[in-house]
Amino acid sequence: MPISSNDTIRTNLKPDNHVYIRRLASEEIDDAVPDEALEMLTELDNLFSVHSEDGKRIAIVQGRDAAFAAARAHDLRPSSVH
Repeated sequence: MPISSNDTIRTNLKPDNHVYIRRLASEEIDDAVPDEALEMLTELDNLFSVHSEDGKRIAIVQGRDAAFAAARAHDLRPSSVH
């Protein structure tokens, strides 16, 4: 489930941009995820952040496959970052 809205992704990126996907570290969750979204999440250890080429976080998605699918759904080219 993407936490950032589709409008945010469209505003910040052009369709030909790469995005980078990485696992969200447990110590980042409280600062990165709004409280109301935390209540809806079932697997906090399975959160992935999607970043633009300049490193700006544009979305947080539950599940690696879902993060890649969300990026591709917006005609973006995702790459994994460790």
